[in-house]
Amino acid sequence: MKDARTNLSESPADLIIENARQVVTLQGHSLKPACGQQMDEVGIIEDGAVAISNGQIVEVGRTNFVNEHFFSQNRIDATGKVVTPGFVDAHAHLVFAGSRETELEMKIKGVEYLDILKRGGGILRTVRDTRAASKQQLQEICKARALSLLTCGVTTIEAKSGYGLTLEDEVKSLEVIRELNKSTPLTFIPTFLGAHAIPSEYSGRVSEYVDTVCDVWIPEIGKKKLATFCDVFCEKGVFEIDNSRRILEAGKRNGLLPRIHADEFYPLGGAVLAGEVGAISADHLLNMSSLGVESLKHAGTIATLLPAAPLTLMIDKYPDARNLISNGVPVALGSDLSPSCWIENYQLVLNLACYKLRMTPAEALTAATINAAHSVRMAQRIGSIEKGKSADLLILEVSDYRSLAYRLGGNQVNAVLKNGRPVAREGKLLVAEG
Repeated sequence: MKDARTNLSESPADLIIENARQVVTLQGHSLKPACGQQMDEVGIIEDGAVAISNGQIVEVGRTNFVNEHFFSQNRIDATGKVVTPGFVDAHAHLVFAGSRETELEMKIKGVEYLDILKRGGGILRTVRDTRAASKQQLQEICKARALSLLTCGVTTIEAKSGYGLTLEDEVKSLEVIRELNKSTPLTFIPTFLGAHAIPSEYSGRVSEYVDTVCDVWIPEIGKKKLATFCDVFCEKGVFEIDNSRRILEAGKRNGLLPRIHADEFYPLGGAVLAGEVGAISADHLLNMSSLGVESLKHAGTIATLLPAAPLTLMIDKYPDARNLISNGVPVALGSDLSPSCWIENYQLVLNLACYKLRMTPAEALTAATINAAHSVRMAQRIGSIEKGKSADLLILEVSDYRSLAYRLGGNQVNAVLKNGRPVAREGKLLVAEG
């Protein structure tokens, strides 16, 4: 440890992480997401170091280089370990109460998800549980859930409402997300998903429900500045193309950026719609057409893929990541955390991206960091290890970043830093408050 300044050219730093086997920078894509071959180029520095001051990265390079320019009494020796950006979960249904473990047996017996929904299960069951929970109860449930994700490396989460389906309960859910930004170390990007399902009280009155969402709810959400994005479950028998367009355009008029659940169960044309409305992200995409691929590429829309969703739905079909990447569409990854896909370790998403979507480990890491940061409009602040960015970093207990995708089931994260502050180590929280 260097206890004193030894070179007049050195500047003080709050913390230096040094001697890392690999620092995987993901640098060079802060203005535009990585596409095609770029997704395989992750920017590895061997024997690397990162200097941090005031929560920001002030230098990254080989250890000798960083130590020539910065000094600090606070150091983390990362010998034999890998340093990466923190994971950005670009699709999470974080705010819900209750659970639906009984539906697992239905799935095993071959009951499809949309049929479960028609029987009053699925989203509608969770709506009942979430409506019944007080804001304080929901806050405590979601805080525990988020801190569990933090210990496994997630530092930023796109968090959706969508289990309230009344204006009061949707506002309650979005206010929970706002409070989580204050009460935990994580960053939450709020998304309004009032168009997640048709609530039972509007059964058979889809147009009336859409009118209410567009004319009453979205203006109120926009006025209160409770959300960054407006999302819609664009699906056959739920919100089809015309209604999805209405909802997303209403969001845009009220300052909410569009994103969309598209072409998950049927080739409805959701990806085409995403391009037409200029969606930031189109998600799921299991049944996307070639026209949809072209629409996403032309619009610069990010394809956010959720490989855990088909697994938990027991669907033997996954999004065609190779087709998207080869056609130059930027790909991001999300967990799809929800009662239907209760995933607590985001590292499984990288595993599935490689084993089921046939993405390379480099592509998967790119999709989970810098491209996911673009998906939530945060890429100029997070998602890569570059000077001036927030020091949201992971120290991994592996000697090669590819082990993230290769090793299944464990937590490979040795330490999590949020804004340069260690917040978790070896699966345990060091701090629970923001």
